[in-house]
Amino acid sequence: MNNGRFATALHILTLLETKKGELLSSGFIAGSINVNPVVVRKEIGNLRAHGFVESKEGKGGGYLLGKPASQIRLSDVYRAVNDVQLLGRSNDPNPDCLVGKQINVHLNDLFRAADEALIKQMGKITLRDFAKKFN
Repeated sequence: MNNGRFATALHILTLLETKKGELLSSGFIAGSINVNPVVVRKEIGNLRAHGFVESKEGKGGGYLLGKPASQIRLSDVYRAVNDVQLLGRSNDPNPDCLVGKQINVHLNDLFRAADEALIKQMGKITLRDFAKKFN
């Protein structure tokens, strides 16, 4: 998952937690992340689909956390945005090569183990824990 989605999603959620009680616009959030508001709205759509974010429509509307930060684990956020294993993906080697015909099986085991270790570690940290670093 080397595409920055986790960092963007965690930034959004952390900002919503630190500004708890305020409705934040996509423009405000985008300014904090230094990205286009379209990027923020797209990621918020995904976070909303996973129950992490709620939105209020209309004038004065915006975004807020969909559940308490103490109930959001970083591992849940990672799973919500992850579309590639931590170490990447396997390649398309030569099947006639001794290494090539077996490498992907062993790489996939390694990649899966790395993801499981990361998810286990992030499962110990809530958004609330993480957001406390910014007080």
